[in-house]
Amino acid sequence: MTSPVRLRHAWIPVALAALLGFPLVSGDIYYQNLLIMTFLLAIGASGWNIMGGYAGYLSLGNSAFIGLGAYTTGILAAKADVSPFLGCLVGGLTCAIGAALLSLVTRRTRGMYFVIVTFATMQLLGVVATTWSGLTGGSQGLALPLPMWSLSYQDWPFYYPMLGLLVVTVAVSAWVRRSKLGLGLFAIRDDEDKAAGLGLRTAVYKMIAFVLGGTFVGIAGGIYAYYVTFLNTAAVFDIVTSVLIVLAVLLGGRGTLWGPVLGAFIVAPISNFTSTGLGGADAGAIRLLLFGGLLGAVAIFLPRGVLPVIESWFRRLFARGVGHAPPHAHRSRVGSGPAVDRGADASEVLVVRGLRKSFGGLRAVDGVDLDLAGAQITGLIGPNGSGKTTLFNVIDGTVPSRDGTITVGGRRLERTGRPGRAHAGLARTYQLPRLFDGLTVVENLVVPERRFAFGRLWTKRVTAAERERALAVLDDLGLAGYADDSPAGLSYGQRKLVELAQVLWLDPVLVMLDEPAAGISPALSARLADTVRSLRRRGVGVLLVEHDLAFIAGLCEQVYVMSRGAIIAHGSVADVSAEQAVVDAYLGDTPVPVPAEGLA
Repeated sequence: MTSPVRLRHAWIPVALAALLGFPLVSGDIYYQNLLIMTFLLAIGASGWNIMGGYAGYLSLGNSAFIGLGAYTTGILAAKADVSPFLGCLVGGLTCAIGAALLSLVTRRTRGMYFVIVTFATMQLLGVVATTWSGLTGGSQGLALPLPMWSLSYQDWPFYYPMLGLLVVTVAVSAWVRRSKLGLGLFAIRDDEDKAAGLGLRTAVYKMIAFVLGGTFVGIAGGIYAYYVTFLNTAAVFDIVTSVLIVLAVLLGGRGTLWGPVLGAFIVAPISNFTSTGLGGADAGAIRLLLFGGLLGAVAIFLPRGVLPVIESWFRRLFARGVGHAPPHAHRSRVGSGPAVDRGADASEVLVVRGLRKSFGGLRAVDGVDLDLAGAQITGLIGPNGSGKTTLFNVIDGTVPSRDGTITVGGRRLERTGRPGRAHAGLARTYQLPRLFDGLTVVENLVVPERRFAFGRLWTKRVTAAERERALAVLDDLGLAGYADDSPAGLSYGQRKLVELAQVLWLDPVLVMLDEPAAGISPALSARLADTVRSLRRRGVGVLLVEHDLAFIAGLCEQVYVMSRGAIIAHGSVADVSAEQAVVDAYLGDTPVPVPAEGLA
């Protein structure tokens, strides 16, 4: 039986051949015009999808790139007699530079703030185009030279370049999706903070996505400018166009490759119908209300889009009778993929001095000093609210602190961002496991970056060597049967094991574990303890927060006790449990279990 993937791929050349042949068999200018506008919308939607679908950054200002590309092309044609087909390439370059600058401005904005900034940028460019009348024609508009070819060619010189640009845009989108760049963008969409903590230079990823999307939209805007031969700000810096771009993506399937194209072929004819069928002074407001309402309806009733629903239906149809592969049997060895055995390195991997962090009048971390050696497991215990997780957040850069120093592996990191700290060998897990549910389990393991390399972004999403190593790690954890599934289907304890394997992919010198044994079964807890001990044997330093004192006593050579943001005791488990301050602040009458035969 033919798979749904093969059926989908079979339709691609058929559809492309039909579009290529249409002007040759039909001389209807109306339908050629409709398809040209559909191509323009599909290019805008595919470009928007790289940033809005893959990376999850929604924008309402993408028509700004149409306008910027159109005006660049128009000005060059009208003022410098440059061919519009050459000018549109300059327009694309202009949009690429504009997108890079906009990504720098918006690098710290997310969610609704990102939407507002991009919308404001579109409005600002419209104002500039209106007021800079000497260059743009202002409110009077800008006329481009009329095409000089024979009328017998109809709209072919616009139709085929726009179709070719659509093919190139989709091809680049597919390339991004299948590369490390796409893997990183999907990780950013699921959890940007976690992605940064795994070494991804998220600002660079987002800039590249923004530039790629803006460039193709700008080139299309330049072709569109020559097509209409007259520009005004209301036509190209248009909020309705931005809404149509977003609507096409959401309707077709956000984050998919072909969803934006499918959505454009649905939305463009509806838009054309409303443009010709609605008249009067209120036509623009009615169209905006209509498409805004349709956008809301799609978000509520069809959140995944048309294409994912169809693919899901076909997948269920073709997968009847096929069961889930059982997990592989757990083996006795424990590994972590590409990590390097450093031996019993006792040099200090973490030195913290005078670390402080306050939230208003609350001192969550108050002058903390820590010393951790490699090949050693160190515990951090204390009552809830004592500042343990905040200390972790300050050390790994999640929360900034102006006071104190942090040295990891001999490198000062207190002024370094989260990716830089991961590249220095610092890795951590969380109280509640944070995985990228939009990726498979194998992809979750290979996302981390030990160092940034621009050329690596364009390599295959998961190489054969990476997959082999990841499967070996998952096999050790008893999870190889879930390698190609979403981690959303794993149990809580299994997710914790995958998160630990994920951070170990960084080949760290220091691993910080935040309550790794909380809420998991004794069997998984024992498996996790074996993995932690394997880290010590390979020379990795471990800082472990845990409330399970038996778990702490069975693993840790030394412990720090924290209370009210400060370290109140330090030593072996037996030593600190005998201190009255620790008993009063944390232990009470609870006996501390100490292994009779020492640490395993």
